[in-house]
Amino acid sequence: MIVYEFKLKGKEVQFRIVDEMIRTARFVRNMALRYWMDNRNVKLYDLNKYCAVLAKQFEWAKKLNYQGRQASAERTAFAIQRFFANCKANKPGKKGYPQFQKNNRSVEYKTTGWKLADDRKYIKFIDGFAAGEFKLVGTHDLHFYQIEQIKRVRVGRRSDGYYAQFCIDAERRIESVPTKHNIGIDVGLLDFYTDSDGNKVDNPRHLRKSEKALKRQQRRVSKKKKGSNNRKKAIKKLGRKHLKVSRQRKDFALKLARCVVHFLDVVAYEDLKVRNMVKNRRLAKSISDAGWSQFFEWLQYFGLVFGKIVVAVPPHYTSQECSRCSKIVKKALSQRTHICQCGCVLDRDENAALNILAKALKQYPGALENFNALQDRPTSTC
Repeated sequence: MIVYEFKLKGKEVQFRIVDEMIRTARFVRNMALRYWMDNRNVKLYDLNKYCAVLAKQFEWAKKLNYQGRQASAERTAFAIQRFFANCKANKPGKKGYPQFQKNNRSVEYKTTGWKLADDRKYIKFIDGFAAGEFKLVGTHDLHFYQIEQIKRVRVGRRSDGYYAQFCIDAERRIESVPTKHNIGIDVGLLDFYTDSDGNKVDNPRHLRKSEKALKRQQRRVSKKKKGSNNRKKAIKKLGRKHLKVSRQRKDFALKLARCVVHFLDVVAYEDLKVRNMVKNRRLAKSISDAGWSQFFEWLQYFGLVFGKIVVAVPPHYTSQECSRCSKIVKKALSQRTHICQCGCVLDRDENAALNILAKALKQYPGALENFNALQDRPTSTC
């Protein structure tokens, strides 16, 4: 599946109708959840049938396209399935019991309820709400795909406007030439990552750089009277600043992951439990600002796109173990140099990256020749 996103351009009256569509989708989703709570043995098909009951009970709910109502009910079904999957896997902590939504920001259609113009630059919503025609602003070209390939259309509200996402049934494959080069990656907070070749990438710290402006805008929100229009405007400005930081972090992770995977055959990284790491109140903000999880997700995605091997290895003792003799050299977090009795002197993160690569190559023995050549190079002295 490929997801293309466009910004919607229309009149203010049309966007108010879109808000009503979103509220209706939230209502259907919450009512489906209430129906499941009262009848625990219901299945997805039963929730879809319940959407027709809601359309008869509430005339305004019937305005939403029937597939749009079913898509809202499916959100409830996915939340229920995820909850039971977490329980079955005995996931530590909260299992994610489905909750009623209070601030839903999107409505989803399937293959009906919308229509694309012939030039594929406009979309028109033709259900009971009749929101009208919107211009699609973006760089993607929908002419490459048939209308039948578009399986879902999601309309979402953000701080800087409204967006339409098209979920297209197509596979993305990019041919690439084997480079016969593999690396291990050790992520960190001082440097975003250090690889087994000794290369480092600086941590951009997007949130830290924007923190002063965010705090100033947050103070302006606090000074405004609750419920006033000025407060709503200030909240929207604050949301746009947070959205900018989020986009900066995504752009950095996406471009870096694509560059790493494109020029390598095997990429290994630590399978870190970031969700548990952010429980450290001293490092939580810095870890969240780094965006490791997003970077790992893009590595996996581009591994599929380019047909490369991307491996997540267990993180145990990667920093303590010597990459040359495999002995355990205990060191504090503040000690940034690995010094072993065998004479190996390396940067702490580079030593960890070598151990990560060694673990990954055990799963793919065919790439060992390049790794052996890497091990024969002289070690650097700090």
